[in-house]
Amino acid sequence: MTDEIKSLDDLKAAVGVGEEADDAAATEAAIIREPVRDALGRSYATGKRKDAVARVWVKPGHGKVTVNGKELEIYFARPVLQMVIGQPFTVANVAGQFDVMCTVKGGGLSGQAGAVKHGISKALSVYDPELRPALKAAGFLTRDSRVVERKKYGKRKARRSFQFSKR
Repeated sequence: MTDEIKSLDDLKAAVGVGEEADDAAATEAAIIREPVRDALGRSYATGKRKDAVARVWVKPGHGKVTVNGKELEIYFARPVLQMVIGQPFTVANVAGQFDVMCTVKGGGLSGQAGAVKHGISKALSVYDPELRPALKAAGFLTRDSRVVERKKYGKRKARRSFQFSKR
C-alpha cells in the first residue's frame, strides 16, 4: 500500500468501477433472445391481473382470438375490453397476423381482459424477440400487482370504519 489514492479518479482506477460499468452495459446490450416455439409453431405465456390468470398460446394466423373456446366478441362483449386485448397487436404493428387461443380463470371480466392482454404481450415477445422493446416501452410486459386489500378486524371493510355515534 505504498501508492496513496489522492483523487476520485485514482480510486476508480484502483477499484475498476468504470470498466465494470461499461462491461455490464455491454453484456446487457449483447443479450440475444432466441424465439421459443413448440412443435406446432406456437409460443406460450401466462398473464395475470388481480385474481385472473390467463394461459395464452400465440401462432401465425389471421387474427382470430379464442377465449375459453368462444370468440372474442362473444366472451368479452364490451368494446372497451376488446380494445384492451387488441392493444399489444397495435403497439407491435402485427394486427391480424397472429391467432390467439387462451384459457382464463378467476376474477371478473375486466381482470380477465387485463390478464389476457398481459399473456398476449409476453407470448408475442417470446415468439418474436424483436417485438419486445415496443411492448416493454408501452408497459405491457409488467404485471400490474394491484390487488384487493384484505379486510381488517375492527373495521367494516379494508379501511372503512363502523359508523361513529356521539350519543
